Parts: sequence; structure tokens; C-alpha cells
Amino acid sequence: MLETLPVKGRAPKTGYTREQFGQAWADVDHNGCDTRNDILHRDLTGITTRSGTRDCIVTSGTLQDPYTGTTIHFVRGEKTSSAVQIDHVVALSDAWQTGAQQIGAEQRRRLANDPLNLLAADGPANQQKSDGDAATWLPANKAFRCQYVARQVAVKHAYKLWVTQAEKSAISSILSGCKGQVVPTATSPTITWMPRSTTSTKGAPATSTSRSPSSTHRTGSRTTGTTGSGDSGSSVSYKNCAAARAAGAAPIHRGDPGYSSGLDRDGDGVACE
Repeated sequence: MLETLPVKGRAPKTGYTREQFGQAWADVDHNGCDTRNDILHRDLTGITTRSGTRDCIVTSGTLQDPYTGTTIHFVRGEKTSSAVQIDHVVALSDAWQTGAQQIGAEQRRRLANDPLNLLAADGPANQQKSDGDAATWLPANKAFRCQYVARQVAVKHAYKLWVTQAEKSAISSILSGCKGQVVPTATSPTITWMPRSTTSTKGAPATSTSRSPSSTHRTGSRTTGTTGSGDSGSSVSYKNCAAARAAGAAPIHRGDPGYSSGLDRDGDGVACE
């Protein structure tokens, strides 16, 4: 697929604005939920949602960040939401300079909201990337680079965009070491690179539960790498497993908000099983 993409120089950035790609986070699939929250639902595990929003607005969850390889405990709030951002894998400015000026406003709107082109990611890493292509920025997590550039190729192919020679060379170099890498789709798993572990949040199943604001806004911890062996350090706590189940939090994996060794009787890293 990479070989089918035209190779051209970068077009001028003249005329580029975010508005050229439509309203930010529009509900393009008409499911009653904006694109940002759709992607949070897809990419985070152990999520909670705000009551009264039909389980749309994600208030907390855990992201195994593909760009840095770290675990981020996300909580929605004025000072905390930016810890997890939704990245355009092919940056919109890059798309504008590699053919999106010619594909029309509706196609640009679809590109900006296409799940194929969107990943929940570490906020600082996303800011560092800015509008870089594969020749100027790659995820620090090398285990994700194959999937990352493959997704860029899939997006550029889907929207008839081109690559620069430097970009193609960078992508080719990475893909040469990616035996068996398939072309991603909008529904492809995005975090298959993470090692499985029964003692961390990596294997936590994705759930969607509505809780009262008092129980969904009490945590905001951020950890890196694999979680440790101790308690979560979160301000969330449960008197016993009955309380955790009543709050919709069980099972609680080590490192998750509310985990404590006192609730984990068999010491396997999963409390209130």
C-alpha cells in the first residue's frame, strides 16, 4: 500500500486552519456522542461516564498509552483532561500539505473524525509531535512504531493523500522490520503491543458504567511503565469489596483507583474478583 502512494513535495501551508476540517469532534456517526468521547470509549479501559449523558461523556479511565508505553489514569477536569489527548495520526496540517486541500470540505471533515486516524495518547507526547510526519517524529515506544506508520499509510491511502520522499523513506525503514504487519482498519486493536500481565491494569476489561460525580472525579494519578506491587496511591478507597461492587468498580486491578492489598486476598493483583 505504501508503494501506491504518490511521492511529492510538501505543498504550502497557506490557508490552513482547523476549521478547514469542520467542527472539532463532530458527531459524524450520529450516535449521540462526539468523536473525542467515542475514542476515549474505544481506547481506555475501566471507564466511568457522567450520569445523564447516556454513557457518552467519559469521566475517568485507564490508558495504556501507545506513544510512550506508560499507564495513564485519566480523569476529566479542567486541569486534568489534557493528560490524555486525541491525536490525529496523520496530523491535519500535514494532511493539508499533502493533498487534503483538493479532497473537499466533507472529506476533510471525515478525515478529522475518522477512528482510523485517531488515537488516545499521552498529552505531552501529542504536543511534541505537533504536525510532524514520520520523517520528523515517531513514538518513543518503539514497540508501537510498526502499527503507527502502518496506520499513517492506511489513512493517506484512504483519503488520496501523498507522502514526501523523506516521509516514505522513514516509513519504509520502519516497515522493513515489521514482519507480518497488516494494514490497520478503523476497528483494529490499537494497543496490541502491551505485554500481558495479571498483576497490572494492562489486562483490565473495558467497561462502561455510570457513577455519581462524587465517585468519578476523585482520582488523577499517573504512573509510568508497569504498575508496582503496592496500593494504588489514589484518593479513591472502598471499605470492602461489597462497597466496590456497589460503586461498579469491581474487579479492581493493581494500579487502578481504589485498589488496595487489603481487598486483594489472594495477592494476584486483582481485588474484589
